[in-house]
Amino acid sequence: MAIDPRKLRPSELCRLLNSTPLGEVINERQLHRHRSRAGLRIGDARHMDLLRYVAWLVQLRHAPRPEPDGDPYEKLKGRARARNIALSLAGRDIGELPAVVNPGRKAQAESNFRFFCESYFPLTFHLPWSKDHLKVIARIEQAVLRGGLFALAMPRGSGKSTICECACIWAVLYGHREFVCLIGSDEGHAMDMLDSIKMELDGNDLLLEDFPEVVYPIQCLDGIANRCKGQLYKGERTHIGWTAREIVLPTVPESKASGAIIKVAGITGRIRGMKYKRADGKTVRPSLVVLDDPQTDESARSLSQCATRESILAGAVLGLAGPGKKISGIMPCTVIRPGDMADNILDRDKHPEWNGERTKMVYSFPANEKLWQQYAELRAESMRQGNAGEEATEFYRQNREAMDAGAVVAWPERFNHDELSAVQHAMNLKLQDEAAFFAEYQNEPLPEEVAGDDELTADQIAGKLNRMKRGEVPIGCNHLTTFIDVQANLLFYVVAAWEDDFTGYVIDYGTFPDQKRPYFTLRDARLTLAGVTGAAGLEGAIYAGLEKLTANLLGRAWRRDDGAELRIERCLIDANWGSATDVVYQFCRQSAHAGIVLPSHGRFVGASSQPFSEYKRRPGDRVGHNWRIPNVHGKRAVRHGVFDTNYWKSFVHARLAVPMGDRGCLSLFGDKPEMHRLFAEHLTAEYRVKTEGRGRTVDEWKPRPERGDNHWLDCLVGCAVAASMQGVVLPGTDGQAPAKRERLSFAKMQKTKRR
Repeated sequence: MAIDPRKLRPSELCRLLNSTPLGEVINERQLHRHRSRAGLRIGDARHMDLLRYVAWLVQLRHAPRPEPDGDPYEKLKGRARARNIALSLAGRDIGELPAVVNPGRKAQAESNFRFFCESYFPLTFHLPWSKDHLKVIARIEQAVLRGGLFALAMPRGSGKSTICECACIWAVLYGHREFVCLIGSDEGHAMDMLDSIKMELDGNDLLLEDFPEVVYPIQCLDGIANRCKGQLYKGERTHIGWTAREIVLPTVPESKASGAIIKVAGITGRIRGMKYKRADGKTVRPSLVVLDDPQTDESARSLSQCATRESILAGAVLGLAGPGKKISGIMPCTVIRPGDMADNILDRDKHPEWNGERTKMVYSFPANEKLWQQYAELRAESMRQGNAGEEATEFYRQNREAMDAGAVVAWPERFNHDELSAVQHAMNLKLQDEAAFFAEYQNEPLPEEVAGDDELTADQIAGKLNRMKRGEVPIGCNHLTTFIDVQANLLFYVVAAWEDDFTGYVIDYGTFPDQKRPYFTLRDARLTLAGVTGAAGLEGAIYAGLEKLTANLLGRAWRRDDGAELRIERCLIDANWGSATDVVYQFCRQSAHAGIVLPSHGRFVGASSQPFSEYKRRPGDRVGHNWRIPNVHGKRAVRHGVFDTNYWKSFVHARLAVPMGDRGCLSLFGDKPEMHRLFAEHLTAEYRVKTEGRGRTVDEWKPRPERGDNHWLDCLVGCAVAASMQGVVLPGTDGQAPAKRERLSFAKMQKTKRR
């Protein structure tokens, strides 16, 4: 007799299935977990798949039917297969959700972010709050609940990142925000923040007590992300997501957090167009963005990178919500240097929309500097002897009242176990590294040290402007030169105009192809030679790029102030890059401007190297001031230039250091320093080291580890070399002593006049 399993109670169904000699197939506990029978209405379509398998099992065991033909082993395999299917479905369903332990606590925390942090993260926030903490918490609560932008800079160790992580959890658990985007200085940084959030959702028992609709399905994964696709609740998929780059909270009926998303991105990565399509077909976009320290030490030292990240923030990030919608934003940040991205965003005059809040560790330093000087000496001596500064701590204990006078600290409870107060803790940090203390703990970095007499900063170079229009030649110039730096993906170039005494003007610079953005690096070039020229190979792309660039630079007339038209007299092309050497020589030989273009090789001539002045001159060689054009024979059959890069880099920097208006000065076109930020960074990407050897002292230029590209520096140096080849001479560098005037008496002058 056939049995209809839909008419059986769970206990009866288990008893029926387990009455066969094959052993236990399913038990009541499993049925209770996935609730496939408890309270199921007949004909409920949501559970028909599971019903079908259970009914087949029952029919297989109890309905009279003839033995199947074939091997009895196949019959056993069929029964085992059906049993495994039923068990698999039972294992995928998470079963009944635990009840909420404290509904009152959960309800109170819904609109009170401070209470949420204190109630569900007591181990993290175990110290009393400071006034600054309470101010920041209130502003974050406002940004999440009612919208707006909020940037905060707090001392290191104050928990600003942790507070923002808790804000993300709070926002999605209560459904305040359905899509939260975490943005870091790079994607790896944001992924670390997401990992911290995942640890709380997967391991916080207090969250499990009050948010079982979210946390219980997560914990049922047991850390195995592959279980996400098959997870069921009451026979329906939860559509949970648990990857390294995003979290999708489980879809559970009557849960405010159903389908909420937390996703990560790097500020310089792919941000635009971020969206997510939920199981119900609704497409959602980010409504809350959390930017955790969106700058790095390297980017903070780069004016152009700071400007680029600010523009990304204003454009791509704040536009994530989509057209016609505003996004809420929280940005915990650290000011690394004056004028960096964080410093600008926190400035309410520059960015009033971010409502920047800058807190400090110490609002007023102790007044008795003499006692603290004695403390510093005792502490330093204790450290030198291998102790931990106990003598200094004892000195502070005895004089604490006088040493604390005048001090005001933001968080009195913050100090280490071997310290007596927050004042001592702050002063220890200040004594350890004053510059780091003011940057990391006061959010007021000290002004950077002024460069030496022989070094220029990027700001100084970018601000050295002559207010001429781009491409316009000053009236005193008679020579135009250009240099092209060859790379695999881009061609960098600079065009300079020169007076006869080496007074110079940068009148144009750029890349081919043009990147059409204010900041970029060679590594992240979007438009490349191969993509623009369509050439199949590397050599073909470089050759085609050189053809187009030289046609543009050498084929045009450059207008001077007085209306005269000048053309570029000498174009040097870098042939040092190994993969491009032959193609550069081939291009110079076949170019329509063969009399102007010349391959060039920069040589590193250090203190121990043979200087150019000691090279033996051969017939046909052309020798100039630290450069030469040797007479060549062989397959290339094209003359080329060779120059001392160390000397000419020092020469160019010396010209940049000459004040405006003086002879021999080198300046830039335009009247806006910000347009030359990237160019100035290329020019300061190397530093000089004075080195002695072979009885002489020379400058050896080395790349700065924190800086990137230096290609426009090479181009400007090449322009100066090309000018020297065209006869431009700085007075005093031509190797000739100034002519001496003959002293004549008045009588001799009269006698000469009569003749």
